[in-house]
Amino acid sequence: MTPADGRYRDLVRGLNPRYVADPEAIYVADSTASVIEVVRKAVNEGKRLTVRSGGHCVEDFVFNPEVQVVLDLSEMNRVYFDAERGAVAVEPGAILMDVYDRLYKAWGVTIPAGIIYSIGAGGHFAGGGHGFLSRMHGMAVDHLHAVEVVVVDARGGVRKVVATREHNDPNRDLWWAHTGGGGGNFGVVTRYWFRSPGARGNDPRRILPQPPAEVLFAGLGLPWADFTKEKFTRLLKNYSAFHEKHKHPDSPYLALTGGLGLPLRSAGPIGMGTQVDATHPDAERLLERYHAEILDGVAPNAKPHVTRMPWLRSTLQRATTNSQANDPALRSDFKSAMMRGTMPDSQIDALYRYLTRTDVDNPTISVSFLSFGGRINAVGRNDTAFPHRDCSLNLLWTVIWNDPADDAKFVGWNREFYGAVYAETGGVPVPNGVTGGSYVNDADTDLADPRFNTSSAAWHDLYYRDNYSRLQQVKAKWDPRNFFRHKLSVRLP
Repeated sequence: MTPADGRYRDLVRGLNPRYVADPEAIYVADSTASVIEVVRKAVNEGKRLTVRSGGHCVEDFVFNPEVQVVLDLSEMNRVYFDAERGAVAVEPGAILMDVYDRLYKAWGVTIPAGIIYSIGAGGHFAGGGHGFLSRMHGMAVDHLHAVEVVVVDARGGVRKVVATREHNDPNRDLWWAHTGGGGGNFGVVTRYWFRSPGARGNDPRRILPQPPAEVLFAGLGLPWADFTKEKFTRLLKNYSAFHEKHKHPDSPYLALTGGLGLPLRSAGPIGMGTQVDATHPDAERLLERYHAEILDGVAPNAKPHVTRMPWLRSTLQRATTNSQANDPALRSDFKSAMMRGTMPDSQIDALYRYLTRTDVDNPTISVSFLSFGGRINAVGRNDTAFPHRDCSLNLLWTVIWNDPADDAKFVGWNREFYGAVYAETGGVPVPNGVTGGSYVNDADTDLADPRFNTSSAAWHDLYYRDNYSRLQQVKAKWDPRNFFRHKLSVRLP
């Protein structure tokens, strides 16, 4: 499609309208062969090419003024059992809601991935992928058996490569790079295959985790009016200490995942949402003990609203409830941080100070916390490219708005807020005993900007920690021309 095509304007941007491109052409691929054809044409003509799967990239990696060709993978969206490999194949344009629906209805299994329904598999899995079942079953990539990638060699040759986790596979390093190395770095992923380590046989009902038939979901709103600074501090101390204590793979709380949402004081109550595997023999007691610990000294008599429902219905309901995160008319900005230990007073003070400010009025401003650790941390920090195997929480800063005239205002707000929380470590969550860096799927170019990152930790130290040099070696082997690149892509050594 070129600018003369009526479909063009709909396909030159992702979910976030802050990022729009004006490419010479958009190619919608429907097979690996067509991907090879488009990439080869771009290489031969010296065109700048980027790749879109679901369109959820939170920076301008896909859509920016330098882009000349966009390769759209949204039509490559099949989810099927590949009997030859004994694994479930997922194409990059498949969105998570369809992945969950197909896996569960067909075979009663799932992949422990994210919670936003419209995220495309392509970039999500490359960065790791985690959600409400990850404390029990690990990251999505912990079940990645193989990946098919279209690569460009030093002479400009274009071909597909299949890389597996088998230790005798000569292409194993390319598989490893796609277990947390992030999208847009090494080539175009055209297919993922999932099969859990240790799975036996060729029955698709036995090769991936089986989610619980039912879950308990507990929702609780805590009115801001009830919070003094002391109570706010107690809540975050309780919450972060609980997760630090239970971040290990043998925690008795693997069946439980909790979320904590901190909105602006003027926007509504602080929210707690907690999921427990209802088939766990101690499910109700786990939930009671969890709330007792988190609410101790804060709101000990608060009672959550608990709903029992089938797992798939609960998953799809939660995935589609957050309509703002999926509204293509709304502009947004995000920042992330990983936690390893209990949140210190300095960070809590900054959170309280900004969330109780009255000089900004935007009900979408929030910081959300999601349980991490558990079986995620059963995998070695270098066994996959995803390095955050010692963390307890994942934090996400969010602000959403409508008017382009407000871009500077709200991007500036998020920068200032985030920088204040991590003021003692140069404005970013430097890996140490308390913080653990940032999640590459919530990419943030500010981390590479010395105006906002004044620490001694480079952006790649935050995303990849000590895995970065190995990723660079993979880059040199599989993308020696640096054909696949963006503002935070893995650099050649």
